[in-house]
Amino acid sequence: MKTANYYTALNRFGYGANVDTSNLEKVDPKAWLISQLQAYPKLDNDWNSSRAFEQHYLYTQAKKSEKNNSMAEMNTMMQSVSRKDIVTAAKSLVNDSIKYTIETDKPFQARLFDFFSNHFSVSYSNLPMIALAPTLEQEAIGPNLVGQFEDLLIAVEQHPAMLIYLNNEFSVGPNSRFAKKRKKQQKGLNENLAREILELHTLGVKAGYTQADVTEFAKAITGWSVGSVRRGEEPGFIFRQQAHEPGKRTIMSKSYRQTGVNKGVAILTDLARHPKTAKHVCSKLVKHFVADEPPAAIVESMVEKWLETNGNLKQVVTRMIEHPQSWSSERLKLKSPRDLFVSACRACGVNRTRPDATKTLMVLGQTPFNAGAPTGYSDDKQTWSGPRSMMSRIEWAEHFGGVVKGNPQKIAENALGPFLRPQTLTQIRRAESIPQALAIMLMSPEFQMR
Repeated sequence: MKTANYYTALNRFGYGANVDTSNLEKVDPKAWLISQLQAYPKLDNDWNSSRAFEQHYLYTQAKKSEKNNSMAEMNTMMQSVSRKDIVTAAKSLVNDSIKYTIETDKPFQARLFDFFSNHFSVSYSNLPMIALAPTLEQEAIGPNLVGQFEDLLIAVEQHPAMLIYLNNEFSVGPNSRFAKKRKKQQKGLNENLAREILELHTLGVKAGYTQADVTEFAKAITGWSVGSVRRGEEPGFIFRQQAHEPGKRTIMSKSYRQTGVNKGVAILTDLARHPKTAKHVCSKLVKHFVADEPPAAIVESMVEKWLETNGNLKQVVTRMIEHPQSWSSERLKLKSPRDLFVSACRACGVNRTRPDATKTLMVLGQTPFNAGAPTGYSDDKQTWSGPRSMMSRIEWAEHFGGVVKGNPQKIAENALGPFLRPQTLTQIRRAESIPQALAIMLMSPEFQMR
């Protein structure tokens, strides 16, 4: 018989049961979760940041050629790509990632990957970001998912998607060689990336840093930019020495005298190992996986391991899995739209939907890479339990139920196990149709909560 802990492992820490996980009842739930703490695999999709830059460059060249009539320029335009081509290619990577999450036998790994994608949130703000946003999680987060947090942090902050999203690619030190030659109207120091690293990615708000610290940090990462295809540079992270602010930087009372790119790397390394960062990230992890009000005992245990290992994510997350309070039988988290969609697809054996995953999540209110702010999507019940949000869920559940084949009672029993309430089972049996029965299951409290 499948135990409550088995279903807690599936639903709280993963994305729910599917046919492949239905035979895991003899596996130790904690050991099963810990075994999934591996680097996220590279998807079989050829869209990446280098291709995104190249395609965008061809697109901009084509747009320029529209203003002229020379045969050579017209030929260039005809051989180039359209905006639709770029959007479609990038979207395919998003849908492939969601498809992997639906089908994977490592749902805990997939949920941890999604957590850090939202922690380091970037949004579709223009065509370059539409092209680049989905490459951030595949190229920076996936390979560093369970290693040292400092490696994950540095990889994310140096990724073109983050640099462009937070406007650091043109950030220039006021005393740099470039600044001394530039015209007054050209751009100068930009503090966006430095501020969000401190406030969101590492220390958290009210962590004791000042505006002066933000400015000093912003100066330290001037010159952190992106290669230009137009200039014949390799697309990706590039350090522009001529834009870098010279001299030492002092941040939170510590001085940094490193030169060039090493200064920013040293600061990020210290931030990654800081106790405030440990507390901030561990609290967010527990809030995401366990409860909107993170139990202090779990957080403290994880912080202890963070400081002991300098932020080894595998060991820190293992602490959360091993803590008894992580296994309360009470379901305290309302599924986000993404949670709901993925877990429904897994439970019902559906890996492709109409509309596709991206459009479905747009209808439900959680379009990938569209949070609209570096804070990412909210992770609490209050955000997703409003009348409009619940009505969207009901309408979606009724539509989704119509495309599923299978016995609703068996699907519910496999998906919910001992958490399936007798009254829900009765309603499923009394339903007038299979779609109605499945909608009842999907909208039941035990399926909506995890």
